[in-house]
Amino acid sequence: MTEEATGATISAPGAGDHVEVEAPFYHEGAPQAFQRLWTPHRMVYIGGQNKPSDDTPAQCPFCTGPERDDEEALIVHRGQTSYVIMNLYPYNTGHLLVCPYRHISDWTEATAPERQEIGELTATAMSVVRSVSHPHGFNLGMNQGEVAGAGIAAHLHQHIVPRWKGDANFMPIIGRTKPVPQLLGEQRDMLAAAWSARTGQSGD
Repeated sequence: MTEEATGATISAPGAGDHVEVEAPFYHEGAPQAFQRLWTPHRMVYIGGQNKPSDDTPAQCPFCTGPERDDEEALIVHRGQTSYVIMNLYPYNTGHLLVCPYRHISDWTEATAPERQEIGELTATAMSVVRSVSHPHGFNLGMNQGEVAGAGIAAHLHQHIVPRWKGDANFMPIIGRTKPVPQLLGEQRDMLAAAWSARTGQSGD
């Protein structure tokens, strides 16, 4: 099949008479790397469907999440001041977030107990993910403010992103696509079970 960059229909030799296949639409000026490989699950996030409409706790997914069941909310572990939840739009397989229950936006607003538990939960999360997925390393960090890249700037959250040497393969480099090979619910169940086994606490 001849590849076109117009979105017009093109002939598909060998597919039979009178058969036409629509070529992938390509907008003139768009980066070539984005022409053919897609991550449609991200469009929900990019389109703003699950983004809070304002900065209030009522609209905040990190405030409303703990009000739901752990499996539904993708919560892996509940602590005293903070909890661990799967990232709904992960950068990588096993991407976790550590969030305080309180609706605060800045690390300087966290109390000493919150800072201590966020640190402890981060360390435990790394150990649990290592036992389940065997990553070669991690990215840890907090984006403070929208200008710094925080998707939900109104509620403090720490990213825990497992990394493997094979991350830099052709999919993210050429296709600008990050494959996530396991469903989030399955990841949550595995991580919650491993967390429970490690700490002796229920992961449900």
